[in-house]
Order: sequence, then structure tokens, then C-alpha cells
Amino acid sequence: MNVLLTGASGLIGSAVAAALQARGDAVRYLVRREPVSGDREFRWNPESKWVDRDAFEGVDAVIHLAGRSVASGRWNKAVKRGIRDSRVLGTQAIVAAMQDAQHRPRVFLSASAIGYYGDQGDEWVDETSPPGKGFLCEVCEAWESAAVSAESAGIRVVRMRFGHVLSTAGGALGKLLPVFRLGLGGPLADGRAWWSWISRPDLVRAILFLLDREDLSGAFNMTAPEPVTNREMTRALGKVLGRPAVLPVPRFALRLVFGEMADAVLLSGCRVKPMRLTAAGFAFEDTEIAVCLHRLISQKL
Repeated sequence: MNVLLTGASGLIGSAVAAALQARGDAVRYLVRREPVSGDREFRWNPESKWVDRDAFEGVDAVIHLAGRSVASGRWNKAVKRGIRDSRVLGTQAIVAAMQDAQHRPRVFLSASAIGYYGDQGDEWVDETSPPGKGFLCEVCEAWESAAVSAESAGIRVVRMRFGHVLSTAGGALGKLLPVFRLGLGGPLADGRAWWSWISRPDLVRAILFLLDREDLSGAFNMTAPEPVTNREMTRALGKVLGRPAVLPVPRFALRLVFGEMADAVLLSGCRVKPMRLTAAGFAFEDTEIAVCLHRLISQKL
């Protein structure tokens, strides 16, 4: 395939780009900086909804992974606007360019997040569950709505709702490893919030699975079949590292440091079931959190 990729410098995008190239696909990139390679890199600005339309000519598929991090620090009005605009306006720009292309891509895989469901306590949720309430839920709804509009042009659209992506190269696990190696790790608050997780290798395999399956469209939960609580995850990580993981981080301290973001991202969660991926026949390699963490850390994945 000829694949156009956004977010290629990120934790997920870099691994997807490598996997596509390894199997022989031709990959080109949308980048915010000045392009270095004139035939492989094309510039865009998500917030201003501007994109180089030449990037879409001859493309079979678009994989859209770009978006400002939601967990990089305290939220204020400007940060929240940046989180929303980087996703919604950027997706709208890509869809408009696909619709105007002389030869439209056949498939559009667009990132979303399990933040769509909000905090659901101990209840199981799957792709049929309604959206929750709150800022991240509203962002995910608008994000997915922008992606779905590509269907009017006859493009197959897949909305990928990512959970916590585990990799030693970054993300939540990458940030936790130095702390836990010092023996200072522990659960967040009471540790009861659900962590619906997926290993980065499984996530990349799932993305390519959805890319190739022309019969699949709509929303897919990109999470392993066995979510764990935050307490279970931190206990497993401490055991793998041979370090104690008993020092809880107080709820008030998280709110003091991170404000609104603490409640929306760190202290809430949902118990997600990857119903549609499983029904489609995708086979997860990492299903048990302790075994997964041991493999990722020992192999530096």
C-alpha cells in the first residue's frame, strides 16, 4: 500500500511507520516542520486546518495518529483548546483533503481514545456503550464525528479508541519506570481506577489488522481483553522490577499538582472490553499484565 501517516514521531506512530516499512508498504508523512524529504514528507498545520493536498495523491490509506498530549501537565483554557483543536480541526483538514483528492484513499484509520466513555467505575464497557460526560468525552465525540464525515466520500473509516499504551519507550510506563526503579512507586490514590491497557506491539499489530481488513469499519476498542486496576498494575510493575510498590500517591497531591487533569486522566478509568477486535479474529499476544510488563522491560520494547 501507499500509506499517509500523521503523528509518526510519537510513541505509536514511530512503531507503526517501522512496521509498515518492514512489510513493504510505501509510507509518506504529514509533518509540522519544514519537510526534509520532498517526496515523503508534506507539511500541515492542524490548528489552522491547512494541509498540503499533494500528500494525498496516489495514497491508498491514511492513518491519523496526531494529537496534543492530554497528560503533559495542568490544564487551562488554552491547553484544553489546544487538545481539542489538534484533534478535531486536524481531522477535519485531513477529511477535506481526502474528499478533494483526484483518487481518494480507500480507508481512513483515525485515532480516538477510551476517554470517550468517561469514568464508568466497575462497569464493563464495549463499543456499543454510549459516551460519558466531561471534557475528554466531548473531545473524543467531536474527534470521531470529524472522522466519520469521510464516509460520505465512500471512504472506509475506522475509529481506534486507544487505552493505555504500554512501552518502555514512553507513555505511562516510560514515565513510571524511573520512579519504580527507585522504590518510590505506588498506586494513585486508592488504586481502584481501572487501567484498560494494551502493549505497543499488540497495538501496532491491531492497527495493521484493521488496515488490511476491508470488511471492518466503525469504532474499535484498542485494549487488551483483561484490564486491571491501577493498584494491580503498580503491584505487577513493582514485582517485575523487584522493588516495593506500596507508597500511594495521595489524591489531594495529584489534584494540587495537576488540577482538573488529575480527575479526568489520573484518577478515573473505565473497564473496557475489545469486543469488536476479538469478534473479528484478532489474537492478542499480551493478555496478562505481569507477563506483558516482564516481556516489555526485559526486551526493551
